[in-house]
Amino acid sequence: MKRRVVVTGLGAVTPIGNTVEEFWDGIKEGKVGIGEITKFDTTEYKVKIAAEVKDFQAKDRMDFKAARRMEPFSQYAVAAAKEAFEDSGLDMSKEDPFRVGVIVGSGIGSLQAVEKEYEKIRTKGPGRVNPLLVPMMISNMAAGNISIQLGLKGKCTNVVTACASGTNCIGDAFRAIQYGDAEVMLAGGAEGCICETGVAGFTSLTALSTSTDPMKASRPFDKDRDGFVLGEGAGVVVLEELEHAKQRGAVIYAELVGYGSTGDAYHITSPAEDGSGAAKAMELAMEEGGIEPSQVDYINAHGTSTHHNDLFETRAIKLALGEAAKDVVINSTKSMIGHLLGAAGGVEFITCVKTIQDNFIHQTVGTETADEECDLNYAIGAPIEKKVDYVLTNSLGFGGHNAVLLLKRYEG
Repeated sequence: MKRRVVVTGLGAVTPIGNTVEEFWDGIKEGKVGIGEITKFDTTEYKVKIAAEVKDFQAKDRMDFKAARRMEPFSQYAVAAAKEAFEDSGLDMSKEDPFRVGVIVGSGIGSLQAVEKEYEKIRTKGPGRVNPLLVPMMISNMAAGNISIQLGLKGKCTNVVTACASGTNCIGDAFRAIQYGDAEVMLAGGAEGCICETGVAGFTSLTALSTSTDPMKASRPFDKDRDGFVLGEGAGVVVLEELEHAKQRGAVIYAELVGYGSTGDAYHITSPAEDGSGAAKAMELAMEEGGIEPSQVDYINAHGTSTHHNDLFETRAIKLALGEAAKDVVINSTKSMIGHLLGAAGGVEFITCVKTIQDNFIHQTVGTETADEECDLNYAIGAPIEKKVDYVLTNSLGFGGHNAVLLLKRYEG
């Protein structure tokens, strides 16, 4: 028998707030965290805007010396993990540390570290490279630093599946608890690659919006969408075996009941055109959760604001839900915070938990007129207040990675 898994802690660093409370208040206000890039001179760049984290001081969220040995993605991860850990009320003096683990991913790790140290090689020679370049750069250091900072000695891994990383990490942590590898897992994603290489690379791929209007740049499912907006931040949650949570009197926010993960086997950047891969991941999540498509109240879509993603994800939803697709409410959190790449799934999972708690489905901000082929209910124009019992959250990554989680209202 698979064990039941619940959500007992939330932590976030985002372009609209550096805690869960600030983030969710921003979501409810329809706040957009997109603006001019401040991290480097964009004079020669086609893309001028991004969704940067603002007013983040690592030294206020963790040990100053440790923070100096972390790149931004790791700093965001540790800050979000500490918030989630504190929110959960866990006391490690009462836990077996080998039964508390971490699965937090990053799609890219630190491009900035590579940029900076390569410049040293070019101008000063290889002997001047920072000896900590490799441990600061590699993507598993988000999970490694969380484990070190919090004293968590259980399973410690990271899943790297591009923009599906955060969701796959939560899914794998869910499995670890279901099958007895751990009692508690911290899971999610972190990213911090708004830098010259990141923006230039995605621009050359023609993936980014070239709009200079922050309110019209990230507009998922809109007929005039022209690409995604690069974002940064972290979303980390505490997952816990149900009886373990109950025994220590934890506050339970929601129950995680389904996980589907598939590969498109189609193209390195485009999702399968018929949506079959993503649809199968949704079907697997619903099947594990024991529900029919008509029971899904809300879908937090991957919704990147690129032509291919939004069209093919719409097809996937129709394929997975059939007739029920026309009744489900869909939105994209990326309309407010941009695309956090490997962190997107973690932050969007938090959005889903808060949606269940508050029965509040945020609007897809900036989207005005849906594409003719994007003909579902994308919460355009205003938020929707309704009772939400079951939520699907989708993440689709370059390489054809599809990851879907099914959350439900916890009923004991």
